[in-house]
Amino acid sequence: MSYELQALIGTLELLTVAAAEVPAARVAPLAQGLALIPATPAFLSAFRADGDERKSEGGAGFAWHPDGFELRLAAWSKAGPVACVEADFFGGTGTQRAAVWTDGRLELGPLSSAFEPFASGGSPISRVLRQLGARVGEGRVDEFEAVGLGAHRSTEGWAATAG
Repeated sequence: MSYELQALIGTLELLTVAAAEVPAARVAPLAQGLALIPATPAFLSAFRADGDERKSEGGAGFAWHPDGFELRLAAWSKAGPVACVEADFFGGTGTQRAAVWTDGRLELGPLSSAFEPFASGGSPISRVLRQLGARVGEGRVDEFEAVGLGAHRSTEGWAATAG
């Protein structure tokens, strides 16, 4: 079974305000007051000037960031922390990458992992979720599960249910 995700994660309030600036943005609520914006092609195209397909050369190095996207993340993060996450797994093998912007700068990451089991601090995505305030509740394995990121198996799956 595969799992693929490219998204922004922050508080529901922050991402609702951010989404209002980008017509193609859709917000999907998560548990613990968090939410995500799936990084769909339509969402990302809003940041490309005249169809420019260049990728960001910024500090976090996410391959799917359009040129200048990290400047927008930095601007949004002045209102509260915002994380950028990606995961690509198939049959228990794959990669995760995550970073958090706070107060206009890259604060944590980018964190990357290509193998499980993850380091003692947890997976890159769980670590940034912890930075955003997520906590593991009773009966939960990690922050990833605690906020409900397993509800959909793909970026498009999240987009289909986001409002």
